[in-house]
Amino acid sequence: MRRSQRRGRVYRRCGCRDATRRQLGATCPRLAEQEHGTWTFAVDIPSLNGRRRTVRRGGFEDAWTAETALRRFLEGRRLGFDADPHETVAAYLTKWLKTMEFLLKPTTYARYRTYVLCELIPVFGAIRLEELAHDHIAAYTHEQLEAGRGRQAVYHCLATLSSALGAAVRAHRLPYNAAQPLPMRRPRADERVPWSAEQAVQFLTHCRNVDPAFADLFEVIIGTGLRKGEALGLQRPCVRIDDRVMYIRHTLSAIDNHELVLTAPKTKKSRNWVPLSDRVAAALQRAMTRSASTSNDHVFQGPDGKPLHPATVRQRFHELREQAGLPHVTIHDLRHLAATLALEGNVPMAVISKTLRHSTLSTTANIYSHLTWDTAMAAVHTIEARLRLVEARARRGTDALAPSSPLPNPLFSHAA
Repeated sequence: MRRSQRRGRVYRRCGCRDATRRQLGATCPRLAEQEHGTWTFAVDIPSLNGRRRTVRRGGFEDAWTAETALRRFLEGRRLGFDADPHETVAAYLTKWLKTMEFLLKPTTYARYRTYVLCELIPVFGAIRLEELAHDHIAAYTHEQLEAGRGRQAVYHCLATLSSALGAAVRAHRLPYNAAQPLPMRRPRADERVPWSAEQAVQFLTHCRNVDPAFADLFEVIIGTGLRKGEALGLQRPCVRIDDRVMYIRHTLSAIDNHELVLTAPKTKKSRNWVPLSDRVAAALQRAMTRSASTSNDHVFQGPDGKPLHPATVRQRFHELREQAGLPHVTIHDLRHLAATLALEGNVPMAVISKTLRHSTLSTTANIYSHLTWDTAMAAVHTIEARLRLVEARARRGTDALAPSSPLPNPLFSHAA
């Protein structure tokens, strides 16, 4: 038996048994043979109850490998992570998931849990953590895509695995992240084609005739660009009709599509105030009048006096949309509709970004860098008109580069 670093011990043992079937372990006489048995390290560590417990890990082919594993194990304890040389991907992901439970929003944690338990552990769980390699992850990716799995679903699984392995690298548990670079690019989101203003009016008119309560909800979303969860999580004390303002402080989500929870808005910038037009203020007033007699503070409630479930709202939205004979869009597309209507009205991008409460102006610019058809046509017509004017001057023999008054820009000719 060899002592290592004043703490822990390294020794050779085997699986031989005596006549009573008792394992001989380190006392086997055949251990004198060079090739017999394997090496093990053992170390005593304190526990919360004051007693010391012994951790043993075996199966190492020589003393040097066992001592290296022992040093790594002790180093991990000093740095705050478990450096068990036999730890599997399943064991690590399970522990990582537990550490994330109180760091993530409940809905985000529920998604991570699904990816880890239903996707990653069944595939990679039996592999030792240090032996997980990029080719394992690449093979999984190719198999999933070739089997017809959705690219978004595969990407989210890979991103979750990369996040978990990245935490191991930052904690010095692993020397590198085997999931980086990801074996596939992030799928591009489908191009959104929101309704026109005429289609929005058609939808709201139909809702008012069929379901006035839901009409007020969608009136608020279209009129302010709120996210669905923000609208469903809106509380009466956060709405000030007389001041024409409301304050976004919560978002309503469903964990595993079942348990309703109020959480913080998506980003820090999302927690902000939103101005109210007269039209939106009237819709909010009607909604608060309906919910005034209930015990909770939600502005939008169901007939039972409880907060509206996001799945119920989604289902009802598509029922009303189909009844109105309108093309398929999502509720989140109503937020894009609000931004598009503002763009068509020549509202500056910075103002739209403030209204939608994006984290940065670049976020707004990236999402809405595309223009609507009318404004895009106005832009190319402006280019054409400028070129034609210069060509006409050239044919008349005038200096094409002579200063001239700028042409009116059809994009902003009605801004006033």
